[in-house]
Amino acid sequence: MKKELEHKFVTELENNQNIVHKVCRLYTNDRDSHNDLFQEITIQLWKAYPKFRGDSKLSTWMYRVALNTAITLYRKSKKRVKTQDYESVNFKIKADDYDDTQERQLKLMYDAVKQLGDIDKALIFLYLEDKDYSEIAETLGITEVNARVKMNRVKKKLRTIINP
Repeated sequence: MKKELEHKFVTELENNQNIVHKVCRLYTNDRDSHNDLFQEITIQLWKAYPKFRGDSKLSTWMYRVALNTAITLYRKSKKRVKTQDYESVNFKIKADDYDDTQERQLKLMYDAVKQLGDIDKALIFLYLEDKDYSEIAETLGITEVNARVKMNRVKKKLRTIINP
């Protein structure tokens, strides 16, 4: 029974690991932190897996566990000394025909999202994952109306951050 549960969990995680990687990318700045958070989320998913009843989609449940784990660790990490993120230093040599506009816009968006609070970060993340408001509300444990109101506020914050 335990082996069967373990096999099912590993298969589900392998099929949906992109969810965990996306959450890790949102809440970390380097590869080691990403790997640490991925491992912590995996542990929390494994601990919670036997309690998963299937009331929601597995992906919704995984988003919820992953985001809650990341937010908890993010809040703890705010107490640490901030260091320079090596990926923010630009060492790229660009060819003349290389257009990095999309890359710069994506980096600008990620930098703006990283300035948001932890719940707002989760909200915009789910929105960018094309989740509808009912699924966002279910994942974050808020009402659908609250999700819509919060989303409008987050969009305004992002506009202000990107275009001060």
